[in-house]
Amino acid sequence: MNHLVLKDPAWLGALLALAAVIWLRSRTRVPVLLVPFAAAWHRPSLVGRSRAPVLLAVAGLALLIAALARPQVVETRKDTRSRGFDIVLAIDLSGSMLSEDYEKDGVRMNRLQAIRPVIEAFIDKRPSDRIGVVVFSGHAYTLAPLTTDHDWLAKQVDRVKIGVIEDGTAIGDALGIALARLEQGGHEEAGKRLGAFIVLLTDGANNSGTLAPMQGAALAKARGVPIYTIGAGKDGIVPFPIFDDRGNKIGYTHIMADLDEDALRAIANTTGGHFYRAADSDTIESAFRSIDRAQKIDFQPRVYVVTTELFAWLAGPGIALLCLAAFLALGSGPARIRIGRQLPQSS
Repeated sequence: MNHLVLKDPAWLGALLALAAVIWLRSRTRVPVLLVPFAAAWHRPSLVGRSRAPVLLAVAGLALLIAALARPQVVETRKDTRSRGFDIVLAIDLSGSMLSEDYEKDGVRMNRLQAIRPVIEAFIDKRPSDRIGVVVFSGHAYTLAPLTTDHDWLAKQVDRVKIGVIEDGTAIGDALGIALARLEQGGHEEAGKRLGAFIVLLTDGANNSGTLAPMQGAALAKARGVPIYTIGAGKDGIVPFPIFDDRGNKIGYTHIMADLDEDALRAIANTTGGHFYRAADSDTIESAFRSIDRAQKIDFQPRVYVVTTELFAWLAGPGIALLCLAAFLALGSGPARIRIGRQLPQSS
C-alpha cells in the first residue's frame, strides 16, 4: 500500500509567510531583502509591464518551500521469504540403481526413474528454500549448488543418468561434499550450521571413496546438520536389465540387493535425522512427505517500508523558475520603485 506523506510539514508554514509578503507588498513599501528579486516586485512592471518575473519568483519559492517539507511516497511491502532451509539432496547413481524392482500402473521402473519425479515434486513444494544436489557413484560430485532457481534445478535433476560416473557407492564422500556445499551457504552460529539438512538416497552399501559414512555423519553432527536417509529398492533378489551395445534392453538377469540398512539408520540416528525404507514408489513419496513435515517452517512474512523521496521533483523546477525570474527581472533594466502610496519627500 502506498501513502504520500510529508517528512517535515512545518515548512508549509513558510507558504503562509510568502502569502503574507505578497499581500503586504501591495499596501506598503517592503524591504528588498525579504525575498529574492523583491525589487522587481515594486517596479513599474506591476503597473504597466509584464508580471512574469513576479509570478515566476512566487511559483519558484512555493516549490522550494514544498520541497523542504520533504514529500515522500511510503510503500509497505511484505517479504514472503523471510526464512528458509538450505537442503542438499545426495542421489546415488551407481549401476544397481538400474534394478527394476519398482512398478507403477503395471509398468516396470528402475530405481532412478522411480525417485526422479518424487525429488522434483519435493523441490516444487519448498519454494522458499535453497536446494542443491550432489550425485555419487564411485565418486561424488556437485550437480547443482544451493539455489532458489527451482525450475533450473528440476532440469538438472531430469538430466542425471546412470553410468556417467565410475561405478561404486561412495556414501561417505557424498556426505562430505554435501556438507561442503552447505557451509558455503553461511548462517553459522557457534560453529553449527543453522536451518540446513541433507537427504541421502541410496540403494547400496558404501564400497568406495575416502571418507567412511560414519565419519561423514560425525562431521554432520558436529555442524548440527541432520541427515535423512532413504534406502531405495527391495530386499533379496531383484531384476536387473541387460543391454546390447547400442543401449537397447534385451532381457533381464537377477542380482542380490546389498543395501546396508543398519549403516543408514546409524547415520540418521547420529545426526538427529530419520531413516526411511522405500520398497516401492508409494513409500518413496511417503518418505519425502515425512521429511517435508519434519523440516518445514511456517513463514511469518516480514513487513518492511520502502520510502521514495520526491523533493527533487519540486526543488529542481523551483530553482529553475527562480533563475528564470531573475533573468527576466535583470533584463528589464533599472526602475524606480513606485507602489502603493507615494511617500512625501523631505525638503
